[in-house]
Amino acid sequence: MNRMLSYTEKDTWIHRLSGFTKLVFFLLWCITSAMTYDTRILLVMIAISLVTFAISKTEWKQVASVFKLVMFFMILNVVASFIMSPYTGCDIYGSRTVIASFIPGHDITKEELFYLFNVVIKYFTVTPSIFIFLVTTDPSEFAASLNSVGVPYSIAYSVAIALRYIPDVQDDFFRIRNAQEARGIEMSAKANLKDRIVRTASIIFPLLFSSMDRIEVVSNAMELRGFGKLKKRTWYAFKKLERNDYLVIAGTVIFCVAALVLTFHDGQRFYNPFL
Repeated sequence: MNRMLSYTEKDTWIHRLSGFTKLVFFLLWCITSAMTYDTRILLVMIAISLVTFAISKTEWKQVASVFKLVMFFMILNVVASFIMSPYTGCDIYGSRTVIASFIPGHDITKEELFYLFNVVIKYFTVTPSIFIFLVTTDPSEFAASLNSVGVPYSIAYSVAIALRYIPDVQDDFFRIRNAQEARGIEMSAKANLKDRIVRTASIIFPLLFSSMDRIEVVSNAMELRGFGKLKKRTWYAFKKLERNDYLVIAGTVIFCVAALVLTFHDGQRFYNPFL
């Protein structure tokens, strides 16, 4: 079964890091990417993300479908931004250099293209870190890490269950899709986009309702066993922070702080090459 974005046990130093360490990296990375529009910083972040992605030995088939979906929404975002506000870049960078006319009121300018380029590379700074976090983090160990830093264990356990259900939901989806194709309902790339969307939606919504029923069964079972009555609990998969964890956390904090200082040193978060 081709599972996407599910934890795969491998012997890499990223897999050996604590789930808490990877969560800190992921959150700080996303915050920095969201706050900065400095192209130089974003390009460095992309390079680091791609190198880390390669080191994690994540297989392309695990993320290909989700990556294509992210790219689809990225294209929609860029096109919508240009149509609704074609001169945002000009307002930000304080100049307007027209390259070509497109439609009335929508000239193509260097400033707008540069702004949209920054929007695009923001996706590439965050997307690899999401993939790395999901495929290299053991849900049970991650829940134990969250609880060790003060997160209530009921919440930590809920996160672990959610992460564990991702592969199960994927299995159900592919099983239903294969059954539909066996009945002659084409759902592969051979069908046109509209039919694929409609047919996929016919699977997803029933799948969501069945997943909710499964969650209710698990919740009732846990409640019957007295889950949540005690203030503390032990964890089978607890992993202490080691030297590499502290190094990664320190390196991430230093990089993100330096990136934000460089971003806002002149009072704004946009790198302006048009000055």
